[in-house]
Amino acid sequence: MMKIFALWLLLQLTVLTAPAQHQDSTQPVLSDSASWSIVVLPDPQNYVKYKRNQPLLDIMMNWIDENRERLHIKMVLCTGDLVEHNNIEKPDGIKMDQTGLQQWATIAAAFGKLDGKIPYVAAAGNHDYNIFSYTHEPKHTNYPRFFPPDKNPLNKQLLREYTNNPDNIPSLENSCLEWTSPQGRPFLFMTIEFAPRDTILQWAKKVVTQPKYRNHTVVLLTHAYLNYRNEQTKTAKYDLKDANYGVAIWEKLVKPAGNIQLVISGHIGAKDDARKHVGFRTDKNDAGKMVQQMTFNAQAMGGGHYGNGGDGWLRLLEFLPNGKTVHVKTFSPFFAISPSTRQLAWRRESFDEFSFELN
Repeated sequence: MMKIFALWLLLQLTVLTAPAQHQDSTQPVLSDSASWSIVVLPDPQNYVKYKRNQPLLDIMMNWIDENRERLHIKMVLCTGDLVEHNNIEKPDGIKMDQTGLQQWATIAAAFGKLDGKIPYVAAAGNHDYNIFSYTHEPKHTNYPRFFPPDKNPLNKQLLREYTNNPDNIPSLENSCLEWTSPQGRPFLFMTIEFAPRDTILQWAKKVVTQPKYRNHTVVLLTHAYLNYRNEQTKTAKYDLKDANYGVAIWEKLVKPAGNIQLVISGHIGAKDDARKHVGFRTDKNDAGKMVQQMTFNAQAMGGGHYGNGGDGWLRLLEFLPNGKTVHVKTFSPFFAISPSTRQLAWRRESFDEFSFELN
């Protein structure tokens, strides 16, 4: 009898001390089980322009889907430049090997992995328009063709406002989704087109200052806003007559609005230099409240603009249940997928891992 008991005890100790199976300590975890998350997807243009890079984007989207319940992912925000070239018909095989329509189809299919599972907001960037012919053609885009309002049924449920794009077509390039956090905090996720026209800034200001949104926390998504020196941008190289960049967006929309608490953008980057893909600053608006402004991109990581598209980097925003604290982390599902590269899956510099507070 004693031998049986000793054997049973040995088995229990073995179970208790054995390493856990199927648990990867590399993977992100919430610091509080009642938190919820936003995933920021950086400019995907260099993933979609080469057929060889598209599987990396699939890894990222599949990872978001696989972890949406574990990390309580409630929203995905993409910083724009969904494609490298809006309408190119004969790619040279060097700068890109996919036509414009192929690129649009690829990014739409990638987001399709989230359709019906997670709502998302995708900004329109400069590459999503006819960037190589601005002086001869209107700011034309295929965005509404591939991202119609009914593409994601969850988006359609949350959609509250949208207006016409530069082609004078109703489009989600300028739109708002309304959502309430598990703690009951109302949010309005707004996106505005690249280099928004004055009429768009006026529309956006009119929307967010309506009485029904006055107590909402507005998260503004736009493509070009901060540079890596944490400065609001003043201009860009494109010959656009009716266009606004960081400083003007701040002065005409964010600062006077009063309830825009977080601005997120992309656009910037330098070959394999993580610091030159990010920016962050805090300023007071006209109501005396702090506005957090963040840029996150990765398009030139992994070998520059002819590399792998961005090394799979994502930014995770964990919103704590206290209603004010947000933890920021930077993670790559691409590196995390293999034991031989898991040590590269996190970026731990102060500009990639930090916290801020909402009002």
